[in-house]
Amino acid sequence: MDLSLNSVARDRSPEAVEVGDNQPVAQTLALSDLHGDGSLVAGESLLSDTLRPEVNPLLSVKARLTVCVGTTTLTVGELLAAKEQQVLRLDSKVAQPVDLLLEGKVVARGQLVAVDEHFGVRITELPVALKV
Repeated sequence: MDLSLNSVARDRSPEAVEVGDNQPVAQTLALSDLHGDGSLVAGESLLSDTLRPEVNPLLSVKARLTVCVGTTTLTVGELLAAKEQQVLRLDSKVAQPVDLLLEGKVVARGQLVAVDEHFGVRITELPVALKV
């Protein structure tokens, strides 16, 4: 989809809204229709096509996923007094699922596993919004 400035035309119709003195003017933008090259025409929707990165560029955006095994609360003094080899007890149980976070929000849950010599996560719960 080409959304460059060349494909955007400002609508100079009365729908433009004046916001006041020295304020920006909000105007409706009219995008050109896509056609002729196999692209989707406005209003057309093909679910399987939206899963292809060349159709939906958001699918190529990289995001860091964080796995939260558990948390603990301690004072700054306790943290400063911590010694090497000291064990901190977390609030989660060993068999409890771990949270997978994207931008600080839980997006899935899973089970810690070993993959060769690395940690891994087997996804056990996905919200409906993430299932395709």
